[in-house]
Amino acid sequence: MEAIINFIQDTGFYMIGAEGDWKSIVMILISFVLMYLAIVKKFEPLLLLPISFGMLATNLPGAEMYHEILFAGGHINWELFGGQPMTAQLLSELSDAGVSEAILSAYPVGTTITTGLIDVLYLGVKLGVYPCLIFMGVGSMTDFGPLIANPKSLLLGAAAQLGIFMTFVGCRLMGFTAQEASSVGIIGGADGPTAIFVTTRLAPELLGPIAVAAYSYMALVPVIQPPIMRLLTTKAERKIVMKPLREVSKREKIVFPIVVTVFVALLVPSAAPLIACLMLGNLFKESGVVERLTKTAGNELMNIVTIFLGLSVGATATATTFLSAQTLQILVMGVVAFGFGTAGGVLLAKIMNLFLKEKINPLIGSAGVSAVPMAARVSQVEGQKANPGNFLLMHAMGPNVAGVIGSAIAAGVLMALFG
Repeated sequence: MEAIINFIQDTGFYMIGAEGDWKSIVMILISFVLMYLAIVKKFEPLLLLPISFGMLATNLPGAEMYHEILFAGGHINWELFGGQPMTAQLLSELSDAGVSEAILSAYPVGTTITTGLIDVLYLGVKLGVYPCLIFMGVGSMTDFGPLIANPKSLLLGAAAQLGIFMTFVGCRLMGFTAQEASSVGIIGGADGPTAIFVTTRLAPELLGPIAVAAYSYMALVPVIQPPIMRLLTTKAERKIVMKPLREVSKREKIVFPIVVTVFVALLVPSAAPLIACLMLGNLFKESGVVERLTKTAGNELMNIVTIFLGLSVGATATATTFLSAQTLQILVMGVVAFGFGTAGGVLLAKIMNLFLKEKINPLIGSAGVSAVPMAARVSQVEGQKANPGNFLLMHAMGPNVAGVIGSAIAAGVLMALFG
């Protein structure tokens, strides 16, 4: 009978009832909503689905797959990974580092932790491995030809990073620390791996809500951008037809990733891991001599890392950290970041037209927010609504891929300033 009672008390059903853990129930319901958005609405399903499932797994009482205390205080507490009991000194250090009492109270002195599956997978996020490998895959599938053919589009990609810095200022005014404001602002780069890379270094406690916001809003680019694009442009501007881009030589495509890696790594060393992996993947593609590596980087490797990244990032969205007023603020500021980023690219294109003989369709400026290639497709759709014979896709791909580089540089600047 005693064995049966012990078994019952070890079940998650009993834990929910005994502890009245309503927050875990709320988080489980939120995970169901995100699964619905990923599966039915197809909102960034490749990452939102594993993120939502990770959120479900980490909030199931008794599952013990992820332990916040192992990564509390902004760094990896390696001694606890080895099964060492919790000490009073470590608890004191974590408390001084700002770890919440809700987390610390679950691990009294003498507690030993059995490392869970997601604890191990999350090391790839915390050490910055997964975002860089995903960038390698992105590079292997990206054509920088439109950017090389029209270098002016690099300016549009840079202007679209306005959302990052405007959101940073807004978050500081709302009371966020510089590190937290940087992590929230990077959502405006519309680049999930970059947002995760920055957040794990500057504000790891916000990783769950920032990842959910970043990937949710990336999926909503076709909803968020068009009203802003139409508001800031006239119908005549949207009808502007651009000349076909010149053909870019293979030599240019091979030299480009090498030059960009050297320049960006010297300019902003903090961004070197992201840029180097992005450009290495692109060099695989453009060199034409490592077809197997190109396919592996863009398919098998990227798919495996996407699963690990999504699952482990979702697991950080525990009830303790996710259900707070701060999470709501992050979601609101994420929309602000996208809005300012879109506006920045469009407005710079309009300003450039004051000095250019061959006019730029301002719609392509909105693609500078990254979100490859979705943002470029939005520019194409809006351009064809104004002029059915207008084809802006390849022109928009220039600012689009420039936005990937721009968001990585912006991330490096923020990490250098506040890391």
